[in-house]
Amino acid sequence: MSTAVTSSAELERALRNLQAAKLPWARLPLAERIALLDRLPEDLHAVEQPWVAAALAARGAQPGSPAESEEWFSFSVMYRQLRYLRKSLSQIAAQGRPQMPGKLCWKTAGQWTVDVFPQTLVDRLALPGVRAEVRARDNFNGDLPETAAFYQQAEPQGGLCLVLGAGNVNALPAGDLLHKLFVEGKVVLLKLNPVNAYLDEWMQLAFGALIEPGYLQIVQGGADVGGELATHPAVDEVHVTGSARTYAALQGIGKPLSAELGNVSPVIVVPGPWSTGDVRKQAAKYATSLVANAGFNCVTPRVFIQMEGWAQRQAFNQALVDYLHGVPTRRAWYPGAADRQAAFVQKYPQAQQIGAAGQGELPWTYIPGVDHEAKDGTAFHQEAFCGLAAETTLPAEDPNDFLHKAVQFANQHLWGDLAATIVVHPKSLQDPLMEAAVQQAITDLRYGTVVVNHWGALAFYLALTPWGAAPGNTPADIQSGVGVVSNPLMFAQPEKSVVRAPFISFPDPYLAQSKHSYAYFRADARYQRQPSAGNLLRLLWAALRS
Repeated sequence: MSTAVTSSAELERALRNLQAAKLPWARLPLAERIALLDRLPEDLHAVEQPWVAAALAARGAQPGSPAESEEWFSFSVMYRQLRYLRKSLSQIAAQGRPQMPGKLCWKTAGQWTVDVFPQTLVDRLALPGVRAEVRARDNFNGDLPETAAFYQQAEPQGGLCLVLGAGNVNALPAGDLLHKLFVEGKVVLLKLNPVNAYLDEWMQLAFGALIEPGYLQIVQGGADVGGELATHPAVDEVHVTGSARTYAALQGIGKPLSAELGNVSPVIVVPGPWSTGDVRKQAAKYATSLVANAGFNCVTPRVFIQMEGWAQRQAFNQALVDYLHGVPTRRAWYPGAADRQAAFVQKYPQAQQIGAAGQGELPWTYIPGVDHEAKDGTAFHQEAFCGLAAETTLPAEDPNDFLHKAVQFANQHLWGDLAATIVVHPKSLQDPLMEAAVQQAITDLRYGTVVVNHWGALAFYLALTPWGAAPGNTPADIQSGVGVVSNPLMFAQPEKSVVRAPFISFPDPYLAQSKHSYAYFRADARYQRQPSAGNLLRLLWAALRS
């Protein structure tokens, strides 16, 4: 962990520069904004190799490991964000607003449903079977959902946003600053989390196009520096990606505060006609999501919800554990992980610790059979934030009844409302009653993102569906936060993102035991930067080799 701290004099100078740039940025012509978005991918590309090397060193990981795959994943996300922002700004320049890329459906009570992915045949080839929609509210019965509010202002005044960046996923600080700059029209002071302050040098280079004219400044420091900046009179608003404790410490600053604060993410496993192979493949998929980034993701599955008495429940649990036995343990590089894991293991004697953890590493941990009526509910109320998940069961008459009860359980008993997953067999969906039950579950789940047959990282990767907690949280009950980022279509009132994926993917380059996943993600980053036919073919070939 870096101990570098930006001096008080440098902080004051950064704030003065940003204050001076606030109005010029707010009124910068669209053509000049688009020119910046044309330069940024090339500058980002120039630092790919040292960025990845620095991240691997910080995580104690080797080239060719899953950790390398995760860094290329971050580059793919950043390239997609830049590409979709550029597309929206070009459409605003030509037509006044971003154009909706797919079918629009007007719902009751002022809600739109907009299909946002796939947009092209190439999208279908690169991510076969993946579909995404955004549900957005509107204050009026118009022809389109309200979008691009900042770009509708005749004389925008702008603002200065302090972004307190996440320390776990290296695409998050970049995505936060891009959203504040290009969607909301604010200049940005980014304070890197000390955990990933090693990226300072590379981010300064990657985002130099925004730093040079004064629209962005990047500084370092701990919680004391963040607190000092948050209360500084030059700062107009604050956005934090972090923990609920950080949010609580910032309450009372007397200025707008948006936040993304994590989640005890549920995976609702709907009983159905699963074969032995289905059980094994689903266990591999969700075990992979548990170990991704060593478990340090806000959407890592934390509670698997299964139906009591389902004949394949124990087979799924065992298959998940068996898969984890084949995944090498990793360095627990995020602060506090060992203490959190130990507390869970002490609380739950049935916890299974999996793998031979070396020095500085933690075993993967699975806790089956947590009582759904547990009064303290540690597994339901606390985000473990390491490679750990629990499982609970609910009594139900049939799969439809179970799904209804699982939605209620997630809404009422699990902390957070960022992202939830429903796993359902395609043959189950052939039953109109089950199809209707799944549609109702998607609507009823009080989460900012609902993913069917995948985990929340897929929605984050798409970079098209707004990312954040369900709307309506209050400071007294903040849950996963307030506000959204990663909103390139600039929906004014996004309510929910919905992503659907195939039950079985073949090939599946994402799996943790894939020997060539790093090559796939590296090829994907190349394709997302330059989506040419040649790069698409290289991506498809990398997927087949995985």
